[in-house]
Amino acid sequence: MRSYTLIAPAKVNLYLEIIGDRPDGYHELAMILQSIELADQINLEANGVELIRLRCDNPQVPGDNRNLAYQAAELMVKEFPDSFATYGGVDITVTKRIPVAAGLAGGSTDAAAVLVGIDLLWKLGLTRSELEELGAQLGSDVPFCIGGGTAIATRRGEVLSPLLGLEDIYIVLAKYRRLEVSTGWAYNTYRSLFSDSYIKDTESLAARANAVHSGEIVQAILHEDVKEIAQKMHNDLEKVVLPEYSQVVQLKETFGKYDILGTMMSGSGPSVFALCESKEKAEKVKLCVREEIGDSDLELFVTRLINHGIQVV
Repeated sequence: MRSYTLIAPAKVNLYLEIIGDRPDGYHELAMILQSIELADQINLEANGVELIRLRCDNPQVPGDNRNLAYQAAELMVKEFPDSFATYGGVDITVTKRIPVAAGLAGGSTDAAAVLVGIDLLWKLGLTRSELEELGAQLGSDVPFCIGGGTAIATRRGEVLSPLLGLEDIYIVLAKYRRLEVSTGWAYNTYRSLFSDSYIKDTESLAARANAVHSGEIVQAILHEDVKEIAQKMHNDLEKVVLPEYSQVVQLKETFGKYDILGTMMSGSGPSVFALCESKEKAEKVKLCVREEIGDSDLELFVTRLINHGIQVV
């Protein structure tokens, strides 16, 4: 049976601004998304029968249609029934390295890898844009995860404007295994507390989203000025997550004691990352944080920014 193995990188948010409400119930956002080397491995194998089967080495990850990777395969079956009839179903094996429910797009990047893998298995010849359109049906982060790198994301996060890709900038990433923050809760709480500040009219929403393209953090990215990037990082969702989750506050405060350029929560959390000047400094910060916070539930990773998304091994 034919098979493909794909590497599915996680992402962090370097910038997340909530601009206003959308008619579809989502928020109008302006974000800068960044791929990191920390990644899951996805193996897809044609199974010769009309079934989708998924297994994962992490018991927290469901193996049925609650899983976004499984939903990606279902979407391909629905969109390309003739190819499904010709080539049959797929066995999907997920080797999980990205922390679960961490604000790192772990589920989204797995789904992106399944779209890319089935495109190859079924010899569909889809373009990146076509894959991104399919991904947008699954979730706001999936289109970005396909191509990855560094990108401005607007609307609900699915409209992408790629930037010069950052790479070889090291970060320390921290997440408590048992700590989860609901993305829906975070956005709904933000709406309940801060909707008075939302931009209301469509023209102003579009203008604010476009303004991010010429913003200070984008200029810092274009000049690859890591110190300036660290100073301009921003995440609106910290306003609601930090008051409710003391462990996230603890991680930010602990990172801040050491030799870092800047620290921030990624997405809706609860992961926190710190930008560092070098791999050596990142490793040292990791050790210091591990010594200060002795909790065995705390996961710490040293990884780096990369300029690509899904890759075929």
